[in-house]
Amino acid sequence: MNSESGQVPDLSHAAWRKPRRSAGNGECVEVADGFPGAVPVRDSKNPGPALILPASTWTTFVDHLKH
Repeated sequence: MNSESGQVPDLSHAAWRKPRRSAGNGECVEVADGFPGAVPVRDSKNPGPALILPASTWTTFVDHLKH
């Protein structure tokens, strides 16, 4: 969701990427960049619906993974 407008972004042309440290076994989380205030996240095995997280929530999640 875009934190400013409350609208769900159109992900039909999103450029999805996997982490650099992906194991290559297809069990990855993918994210899409370019959505101000939001981070779309999906399962690489299921390119269907995505979770739309506020950017601040995603940043907190990633920071916790690093520690």
